[in-house]
Amino acid sequence: MYLFFVFFVALKARRTPGTSAEPVDESTVKKMILTFEKRSYKNQELRIKFPDNPEKFMESELDLNDIIQEMHVIATMPDLYHLLVELNAVHSLLGLLTHVAIAVVDLLQELTDIDTLHESEEGAEVLIDSLLEGQVVALLVQNMERLDEQVKEESDGIYNTLAIIENMAEFRPGLCAEAAQQGLMQWLLKRIKAKMPFDANKLYCSEILAILLQNNDNTRELLGEMDGIDVLLQQLSVFKRHNPNTAEEQEMMENLFDALCSCLMLASNRERFLKGEGLQLMNLMLREKKMSRTSALKVLDHAMIGPEGLDNCHKFVDILGLRTIFPLFMKTPKKMKKAGVPEKEHEEHVCSIIASMLRNLKSQQRTRLLNKFTENDCEKVDRLMELHFKYLEAVQQADKRIEGEKHEMVQRGEILDDSIEDEFYLRRLDAGLFVLQLICYIMVEISNSGISQLQQRVHQILNLRGGSVKVVRHIMREYAESLGDGKTEEFKETERKRIVELAENF
Repeated sequence: MYLFFVFFVALKARRTPGTSAEPVDESTVKKMILTFEKRSYKNQELRIKFPDNPEKFMESELDLNDIIQEMHVIATMPDLYHLLVELNAVHSLLGLLTHVAIAVVDLLQELTDIDTLHESEEGAEVLIDSLLEGQVVALLVQNMERLDEQVKEESDGIYNTLAIIENMAEFRPGLCAEAAQQGLMQWLLKRIKAKMPFDANKLYCSEILAILLQNNDNTRELLGEMDGIDVLLQQLSVFKRHNPNTAEEQEMMENLFDALCSCLMLASNRERFLKGEGLQLMNLMLREKKMSRTSALKVLDHAMIGPEGLDNCHKFVDILGLRTIFPLFMKTPKKMKKAGVPEKEHEEHVCSIIASMLRNLKSQQRTRLLNKFTENDCEKVDRLMELHFKYLEAVQQADKRIEGEKHEMVQRGEILDDSIEDEFYLRRLDAGLFVLQLICYIMVEISNSGISQLQQRVHQILNLRGGSVKVVRHIMREYAESLGDGKTEEFKETERKRIVELAENF
C-alpha cells in the first residue's frame, strides 16, 4: 500500500497537460505500442532485479504509466485494435494488472466502450477474443480483490473494472457464463453483502449481477450453489419496512429483485427460495405496503408459476398468503398507481399467482383457495368478471385495429408471413390478451371445481352482461395452443388437453 501511495504522489507531480498535436495514424499507433512494449519490458527487468527496492524501478513505472496514458488515443480508432493484438500489447497490458492496475483498467475501460466497439465490429471482435484468451475476467477479479475501496482512486478502479465487464457482456452476451465461473459471481456476491455504506460500486455490482443472470441457466445454477439466493433475500429484507433512501438505492433494490426473478426460472432455485423463507419475506413486503411491494408480487409470480411452483404454492397458503393476495386482487392499490406501476402489470401478476395456485394446489389447500371465491356473496367472482369484461374490451379493440392493418396490407399486395403474424400476436398479448387468458383460466377452473355456487355466479354475470361461453372457450383454446417455451412436449400436450377439457366443460 505504501508503494502504491508513493507511485501516486510521484504520478500526480509528473502529470502535465498533453501537448502532442501530431496526427495519429497506423504508423504512430505502431510506434506507440512498440514504445509501450519496451517500457514494459524495462520495468519488468528492474522489478525482478530490485524486488525490495521500489525507488530503483519507480522512474520506469512512471514512464510506463505515461505511455499507457498516451495509448488512450487508440480508443478513438477501433479499426486499428488489431495492432494491439498483433504486437502483443493486450497480453502485456493484462500482465501489468498486478502493479499499474489503475492505469491499465482506465485504458481497457475506454478501449471497450460499447459505442466504440460498435464503430468497428471487426476490430472489436479481435480485441475481445484476445482479452478472453488472456483470461481477462479472472485477472480483473484478482485485481479487484487487491484494491482498497477506502482509497478513492482504487474505488474508481473497481467501478471502471465493472464497466469493462459490462461493455464486454453487452457486446458478447455469451461470455456471461464464463465470466461468472472465473470468480466474478463469487466476488459480486461478496461485495453485495459486505457491510459497507451504499455507494455507486454496490449499485453497479447489482446491475452486473442482473446482467449475468439474464437468460442463462448456468449462471443461475452457479448463484444457487453459492448460496446466492440467501444473499439476495438478506439484502432485500432491508426494504421490508423501509423504503430506499435515494433513487440510486431504489435502482439497486430493483436490480436485486430482477436477479431473484431470473434465478427463480430455474427449478432448483425455487427449492432454495422456499427453504430460505423467501415466501415469508415477499408476503411481509406485500403487507407492509412499502416500495418493495410491486417487485415482491413479481417474485411470487415467478416462484409459483408452472409445475415447478407446486411446493411454493402450498407453502404460500400455509403462511396465510391468501389473506394478502386477495385484497390486492379486489383492488389495485392507489400507491402503486402513484408509483407509476401500470394497473395492467399489477393485475397480471395477481391473476397469474391465483391461476398458478388453482393449477398446483391439492386437497385442503385447494379447498381453502376455492372457499375464498365463495366468501361475502361471491364478491371475488364479481371482481373476476369485472376484469374479464375490462380486458375483453381492450383485446377486441386491439383486434379491430390489427384487422384494419391486415386489410390494408393485403390491398397493397403484401404477404402476411409467420413473422408478421407473430408480431401481431405479441401486440395482442401486450394489449391485454395474456391477462384475459389468465382470467378466463381462473373462470373455467372455479366453474369446474364442483362448487355449483361458483359456476352459477360466473354464468349469471356472463349472461347479464351479454358475454359468451363460446368466446371464453375460444380464448382458452388459443391459450392452450400457445403454451410457453422451456417445457417438455409431453408436459405441453398433457396441459393442453387439461385446459381444453376445462373449457369444454365450462
